[in-house]
Amino acid sequence: MSPRRRTVVTVVVLLAIVAAAAIVGVWRVLGDAPEEVSLAEAVEVAEQAQEDAAAELDGTWAVDAETGEFTLDDATGSFAGFRVDEELARIGAFTAVGRTGDVSGTLVIAEESVTSVEIEVDLTTLRTDDSRRDGAVQRALGTSQHPTATFSLAEELHIDGAVELGGSISLMASGDLTVNGITQPVTIDIEAQLVGSVIAVVGSVEITFADFDVTVPQVPIVLSAEDHGIMEFQLLFRRS
Repeated sequence: MSPRRRTVVTVVVLLAIVAAAAIVGVWRVLGDAPEEVSLAEAVEVAEQAQEDAAAELDGTWAVDAETGEFTLDDATGSFAGFRVDEELARIGAFTAVGRTGDVSGTLVIAEESVTSVEIEVDLTTLRTDDSRRDGAVQRALGTSQHPTATFSLAEELHIDGAVELGGSISLMASGDLTVNGITQPVTIDIEAQLVGSVIAVVGSVEITFADFDVTVPQVPIVLSAEDHGIMEFQLLFRRS
């Protein structure tokens, strides 16, 4: 084979390899985004985690980090994360989802009221479906200086007797959310249900990135991304 022909063959092979790699990358990104949080899913996990009788509501409850398993696609325990709509090259509209199972905190209930909620999330362990996006997210959130996000309840929440009977409730929780070292007031839509010895809680709130001095992450495959997103969580609490 002549040197020129060998060169042509080599180029063709390299192009084929690059094309195959691109196709694999596209299929990996095209995987369906994880479903939004739902109370039904959280309750199902809580039902499988029963170890003792129903607990009285009054007292301090801590985030259960042991029940369930955490993966991006199938998080069955406590987790927190975000959802952001993007426009990807060669793909189109896509919802980027990032999550972490590293969540801790407590809630306090007294006389049919939630009097305190303190939640902390380790943002350094946030993961999406693409490692390139992960690095950009870490830089955008400033996790090297501010590795955690926190939420603190600002106003007590009244809960009626339906909770003790195993019914679900919907509430609006007002509090202070701190991300990237900046604290802003937020009101979170939450749903909760007592399932035996576990309180299952899910919630979400739309946040504008600029409010927390967060710049939309830039990676080659992302043509554009919204300037806002959804913060969501699924938390299982046990009496501490």
